Amino acid sequence: MSSNNPAHIVTGTCRASYCHLTQPKRNASGEPRYSVTLLLPKSDVATKQMIDYAIEAAAQNGMARLWNGQRPPMLPTPLYDGDGVRPSDGAPFSEEYRGHWVFTASGKQQPSIVDINLQPILQPTDIYSGMYIRAGVTFFSYFQQGKRGIGCALDNVQKLADGEPLGGNRASAQDDFGQAAPAANYGAAVPQARPPVVNQPPLAPPGYPPQAPSAQPYGYPQQTSGQPPAQYQYPPAQQPPAQQGYPQPVQTPPYDPITGQPVGGVYGI
Repeated sequence: MSSNNPAHIVTGTCRASYCHLTQPKRNASGEPRYSVTLLLPKSDVATKQMIDYAIEAAAQNGMARLWNGQRPPMLPTPLYDGDGVRPSDGAPFSEEYRGHWVFTASGKQQPSIVDINLQPILQPTDIYSGMYIRAGVTFFSYFQQGKRGIGCALDNVQKLADGEPLGGNRASAQDDFGQAAPAANYGAAVPQARPPVVNQPPLAPPGYPPQAPSAQPYGYPQQTSGQPPAQYQYPPAQQPPAQQGYPQPVQTPPYDPITGQPVGGVYGI
């Protein structure tokens, strides 16, 4: 307990629940606030006595400054019995709240969060509901919208140890999905959707091979080499036939240059 403020205390070991220490959460009025619900074991009698003393100090301050010297006959405080019912809806507290005193501390500014060696905790994943902490809190009186009561401000948090995360009654992945399906059934489990066909050219008839467009005029025989096709080649030993309608050349027999007679044998005979 602080020497200059009797309403300020440092708790013993508590378990954190509804932990909003790294990111603020909007309350019922829409105001973002950092907060944590503290579960104080009922076996920690010393801390419970400090809380009672701090609440009474805050109430005395409220009577002197806010309530015109009048104390409400049923003074609302933030401290509740975990073996009782929740003030919000009258339902019993969760199982992890049994055997604890329960109260919530909050503030507009983020509290300082340190580890057991008083070093700042920088990783948000290290701060969660279920861890074990000590907290520096200050109880205060309020008078808002005609209501008088005692609230609890959150100042500092020290993480002491890890604990089982508190997730309420959220179902596990195994509860939702059961056992994993065999690998052989993975392909048949989910049908594959065919991609849409957009502006695709018409398909050729079966067995009809696609042909590249011809570089020659239509009907002209295609060539694959420098030689003409076989049907357009002449036999090697033949000359092209004479064209029809032209006179054939006359074959002149040889003459003897002395006698002037055709040569039928050897010259001069």
